[in-house]
Amino acid sequence: MKRICTMLILGMAFVLTFCTSSQKLANKVPKVTYMANIEPIISTSCSPCHIPPKGNKEPYNTYAAVKSDVDEIIRRVKLNPTDKGFMPMKHPKLSDSTVNVFVQWKADGLLEK
Repeated sequence: MKRICTMLILGMAFVLTFCTSSQKLANKVPKVTYMANIEPIISTSCSPCHIPPKGNKEPYNTYAAVKSDVDEIIRRVKLNPTDKGFMPMKHPKLSDSTVNVFVQWKADGLLEK
């Protein structure tokens, strides 16, 4: 009986060693940041209109500018090309996955780095 209990305890210890909480898994998913994820999208999709000195629209060349206007950016990139205010103007609609990067950035707390 003692031997069976010992085997059960060792077996449970082995199984529990590989268990992780959902919090630990959530911490392993990289957060979206301005420098790594948002700035490259802005550079390729919003240039030259929103990048000084050539741009004559709201400048989005800094973290602070994009952070302060993130709700409006998300709203406008979600519009359809035929809707008033659609961005990027005169260009194809951004993919859903690209739009979701902005949404996730906001959900992650608008991290810079």
